[in-house]
Amino acid sequence: MTRVAREVGELRRMLAPARQRSATIALVPTMGALHEGHLSLIRSAAASADEVVVSIFVNPAQFNDPADLLQYPRDVHRDIELASAAGASLIFVPDPDEVYPVGFSTSVHIGGVAALWEGVARGPSHFDGVALVVTKLFGMVGPDVAWFGQKDAQQVAVVRRLVADLNLPVEIRTGPTVREPDGLAMSSRNVRLSSADRDRAAVLHRALDFVKHGIMIRENDSDTAIAAGTDLLRTAGIEAEYLAVVDPDTFEPRPRLDDRPALVIIAARVGPVRLIDNEPVA
Repeated sequence: MTRVAREVGELRRMLAPARQRSATIALVPTMGALHEGHLSLIRSAAASADEVVVSIFVNPAQFNDPADLLQYPRDVHRDIELASAAGASLIFVPDPDEVYPVGFSTSVHIGGVAALWEGVARGPSHFDGVALVVTKLFGMVGPDVAWFGQKDAQQVAVVRRLVADLNLPVEIRTGPTVREPDGLAMSSRNVRLSSADRDRAAVLHRALDFVKHGIMIRENDSDTAIAAGTDLLRTAGIEAEYLAVVDPDTFEPRPRLDDRPALVIIAARVGPVRLIDNEPVA
């Protein structure tokens, strides 16, 4: 039976037996509104750990737009049922005051990899807020391993930087992006798309593939491939906030490819909804 904790003390008491027997503890941090992408991470965690903790917390510290925070979809009862069915053994659902109590005044700042792309579009406080809540969750849960989705690739790079810089004893693993049949990356925000915008949104992944294959055809010329991908988006009436080829660890632009890994990244508004996605380049 899946247990639910709402306070840190309760969470730690529930995890104490597992810790005493040296069981492997995995954490899957989420903001709820669970979809198949989240569930695939929970299933992967359950396949390789003795105890799987799923956190459900809409983190106010990482939202630069108050309206976006208010509109973020929430259905905790549904999320608990889905997480339990996917293999979660303990679900942590704290209130904001439990995570950020009265008088809270600590911050975590990430430079470098957090400075570009999402760091520009959503402001420097976004990834600082991500780093803060992840640091807190690691301290609350004490996991051996934590799972994140590849769709949020820059966030994963930020968390890896955080873990390396602070010598946190947590292994970071990623699960592949889970997509709809037409290629749209699954996201909690997709439910806010109108029917027409949902159809248009599929072009984001087509643009990523267009750039990826264009780089290979045009002898690794990123700029030409990006221009062609941008034109494809415009045919659907979508203007990208950014469409770029980057290093997957530093997120620095990669004008030309070599034998190192690369990543095509995109962010765009489709109607009122802001979507992100990425695609590795072989």
